[in-house]
Amino acid sequence: MNGHWGVGRAIFGGGETLEVPCSVDIERTADSFHVYAVPENVFLRPGDRVVVHGTPDRVEFGERYSFETRATVIRANAFERFWTQWVAIFELTELYHCGFEAKEAA
Repeated sequence: MNGHWGVGRAIFGGGETLEVPCSVDIERTADSFHVYAVPENVFLRPGDRVVVHGTPDRVEFGERYSFETRATVIRANAFERFWTQWVAIFELTELYHCGFEAKEAA
């Protein structure tokens, strides 16, 4: 094999990996409980996975961290992108379900 997988790799093969800088903001306080990890200099597409390196194992109540670290972006192949977009349609339609019911006659 010459290392070229052709169409099969494009559809089913492993994705490309990129090492990129990443900004991380973690907060666990009475005002907010969040984690934001923003990979920089890369456009994320549906199905892509991001692994953030160098994050703390535990954040105690009242603490907040903001720091720069590295992240690995694993690109989705064509099938994974299609599947992610297809499933997202059904996830979105669940937001439409609002349970309107007639009021009981008093």
